[in-house]
Amino acid sequence: MTIPQARARRSRPEGFPRSGPAPELIESGFEIENADAAFLHHGLNLADLAHVLDLARRGIVPPDAERTLLALLLDVCDIAPEDFPYDPSYGEPYNSRERYFVSRIGDVAGWLHAGRPRREAARVALRLHLRAALAELVEEAVRASLDLVDRAEEHAATLLPDQTYLQQAQPSTFGHYLLSFVYPTVRDARRLLDELDGIDTSPGGAGCVNGTRLLEDRAPIAAALGFRSVIPHTRDAMWQVDGLVHILATTASLLSNFSKLAEDLEIFSSSEFDFVDLADAYSRSSILMPQKRNPYALAIVRGASGVVIGRLTGFLAVTKSPSARSDNLIFAYGEVPRALDLGLRITRLMGGVVRTLRVNPDRMREELDRGYTQATDLAEHLVGLVGVDYRTAYVVVGNTVRAAAQAGVPGAAITGGMLDDAARAHTGRDWGLADVDLSDVLDPRSIVASRRAEGGAAPDAVAAMVADLRVTLDGIGAAAAARTAGFAAAEDELLARARAGAG
Repeated sequence: MTIPQARARRSRPEGFPRSGPAPELIESGFEIENADAAFLHHGLNLADLAHVLDLARRGIVPPDAERTLLALLLDVCDIAPEDFPYDPSYGEPYNSRERYFVSRIGDVAGWLHAGRPRREAARVALRLHLRAALAELVEEAVRASLDLVDRAEEHAATLLPDQTYLQQAQPSTFGHYLLSFVYPTVRDARRLLDELDGIDTSPGGAGCVNGTRLLEDRAPIAAALGFRSVIPHTRDAMWQVDGLVHILATTASLLSNFSKLAEDLEIFSSSEFDFVDLADAYSRSSILMPQKRNPYALAIVRGASGVVIGRLTGFLAVTKSPSARSDNLIFAYGEVPRALDLGLRITRLMGGVVRTLRVNPDRMREELDRGYTQATDLAEHLVGLVGVDYRTAYVVVGNTVRAAAQAGVPGAAITGGMLDDAARAHTGRDWGLADVDLSDVLDPRSIVASRRAEGGAAPDAVAAMVADLRVTLDGIGAAAAARTAGFAAAEDELLARARAGAG
């Protein structure tokens, strides 16, 4: 038996590439990364300062090199991102920074690489940007929620024919309706705070996968940058993406809630409904049709919601790759900050729409009086009054409503005699309702007043929710503001240490 000889493995190219990047790579790859440099610029400056100070504390960087590096980095802190010479022909933003540093201070710039890959610096910078953006979005969500709460309190007694499937359902109030959009916003604001906790953790000192022999303790860098803690696993610290997915998902959820409200208000502001009017500042005219008044702000809200959903979906597709790959994060540097920025703008826009919205209570009441939103209460009333099961009462009331609609009789004018007619047709017997006074059970305001249970539409129940929401929102807003203040304090302290070290 002949044993085949194993072929020698071919000699593979090792080491870093000697030539520059291909034009196609610059255009399709590095230009994309450099377009996102503005999101990372400030964070890269802070990450570099913290790294140099930590290396100096450990005696790794000579004192003269420390002073030179810190002085240069402090100068760069004063350069706006659009004025810094980021050039995609050099690679990603970190490479442009390296070239600039070498052009300024020569080989001393090489100390900045000790114990840290370029990707780590970018990961730190992204987290610094995102934590500030998350806190700002939470505060804006609180402000928009308080705008809704204010208007809900104002319209706690403004009767509204509430709807499902755009069909009249039950009598309610415009205030109760508005509060239904506050609770989802509160939940999303809390989720954003949770995601802030996750993003406010430090990947500093993680190296590429298993850390570095130069930094035996990762806590000082985290403390210098004001991070709450260190990400415990170095490989996870460098390559995790789940937190970014959650940020996008919650931002999409927040805007989806506003999109629902925007679509309702667009319908309510139509001439067919005429329940509300957008202020001039949030409307737009038609170039052709002089009578048109378009609720343009609402179209922006709805469209932006779709954009963020698209960014979430696209990012999920990108992250579905093997572990420890740059494609997960190359696009995160721009997509996630842009989604948060859009979320912030739309949340602020929605607050302005709500604050300035003009409400037409007379039209709401007019439609309420034309319809049959009393039907459910009438059926429930008959269960107790006549002693029939709800299904039987439901059929009798439904048939009565049909007959009333055909005769042009509104819901408030339904009589006991009409119910008796329907009862005889369905059950074969008279329910003795001809002389029964149904005025209270058919009165929309009385119906609303009866909804006193927690979360109901009665004015007192709405007032209780308003009071509770104000406390909740104040707490969420205070938590976000405290985080923002903490970030600013940590940055001020870091810059002060750097100035002292630079001499």
